[in-house]
Amino acid sequence: MAKDQPEALATFAASARNDGQKPKDIGLHATDETEAIPTDPKNAADAATKVLREGVLHKDQGADEAIDDLPDRTRDTDPRS
Repeated sequence: MAKDQPEALATFAASARNDGQKPKDIGLHATDETEAIPTDPKNAADAATKVLREGVLHKDQGADEAIDDLPDRTRDTDPRS
């Protein structure tokens, strides 16, 4: 089974904490620090649908709330740390 790639936002954050240089231990495979945060695909699809509907209809479809319900590495404290 292939290993997962590191999540881009986590890689950027690690680089920012390392004076703008990607840490040597971050390569092509995810580490504990850079692995994707588990997300229910149904919730992600629901949020994406609401965002697209708001863009087309120009009416509130609950996108902000749906997005807020998704895990966010920049907003949430990582439970792995």
